[in-house]
Amino acid sequence: MKLKKSPFAPLKFPKLPAVPGVMVSACTAGIKNNSQLDLMLMVFRPETIAAGVMTKSSITGAPVDWNRRVLGTHNSRALIVNSGNANVFTGSKGTETVTKTAEKVADVIGCNPNSVFVCSTGTIGEHLDSKKIVDNIDNLYQTLDTNNWLKAATAILTTDTYPKGSSRITTIDGNEIKIVGIAKGSGMIAPNMATMLAYIVTDAKIPQKMAQILVEEGVSKTFNCITVDSDTSTSDSLFLFSTGATDHPTIHDIDDPAIAGFRSALNEVLLDLAHQVIKDGEGAQKFIEVRVEEALNNGAARNIALTVCNSPLVKTAVAGEDPNWGRIVMAIGKSGEESIQNQISVYIGGTLIAHNGEVAKHYREGPVKKHMAGRNIKINIKVGVGNGSATVWGCDLTHA
Repeated sequence: MKLKKSPFAPLKFPKLPAVPGVMVSACTAGIKNNSQLDLMLMVFRPETIAAGVMTKSSITGAPVDWNRRVLGTHNSRALIVNSGNANVFTGSKGTETVTKTAEKVADVIGCNPNSVFVCSTGTIGEHLDSKKIVDNIDNLYQTLDTNNWLKAATAILTTDTYPKGSSRITTIDGNEIKIVGIAKGSGMIAPNMATMLAYIVTDAKIPQKMAQILVEEGVSKTFNCITVDSDTSTSDSLFLFSTGATDHPTIHDIDDPAIAGFRSALNEVLLDLAHQVIKDGEGAQKFIEVRVEEALNNGAARNIALTVCNSPLVKTAVAGEDPNWGRIVMAIGKSGEESIQNQISVYIGGTLIAHNGEVAKHYREGPVKKHMAGRNIKINIKVGVGNGSATVWGCDLTHA
């Protein structure tokens, strides 16, 4: 079934720069049973390190199990990703497929299999034929290039309606540093990661432990603050590969001012990709931002915001362009987090709707309805308890 392209889809895929120490290729392996690209390979220079985060679901796919085991144990030489089959709930055959895949990639590029990351996304519960992958690895290796970003971003898609990419150029100690990311995700998107894959590459020289801190820090305010349907997946993974190909002084202190620009640029790429995932949510017509302030702490604020963003009643009100702020108040209470009812304030599109426990004086529905007729919906909430704050992003719920 051909999916209707998201109204948020860009006119064209962004121009992404080549990253020193990274080469990419993609091909059609027949995993999707059509002529679409469905297999992607990245190869890195030997000095590359990897950092990453993966699903917190108690049910995981064989690729996630493999990647958890190898992360941080060796330098990273390659990443191979297939779409069309998640290799989840596939028993020992699933593990065998991952092992054969990693071993073949390692044999072709000349490295330890534990230096190879393997990811899969697609249908759960169907056995993934390792032959379709293994038989295409030589071809992938022979067609590696520094500028295959569009093909790579396309090869990892499932129910997405457009490929997602982002980049930033920054500096460390006066040296130009490139950061490039691609991602996929459309449904089963919830915090603590989701059926989402994201791969970030950079030529910065960053120690593995520091890169891990930067990834966890960045994801906590980006990919862990998005939701389409509140369903957490079995396969989600986000990895940062740092090749160290640009020669700059190695950063040893996470608070070193020299890395501030890199940290900011990395977070911008993560947030851009996270927003693109939401804007390609299955059936999404509206992009929702929920900002909560005056909560007990940041965690409480995030939980309130997620509860509002995940509420089917709030989502359908947004889809129907109905300024039914009572549904927002309901979701605040449903969150279970502390709030002071007579100090709660609710804004939609900057218009104060509810204040001090009742409808705001002089409230008029017209400006709010006009705001809700647009694509980008902003909801601001103050709960009158403390200094905690958080922002979460989501989408509406339609019949599509």
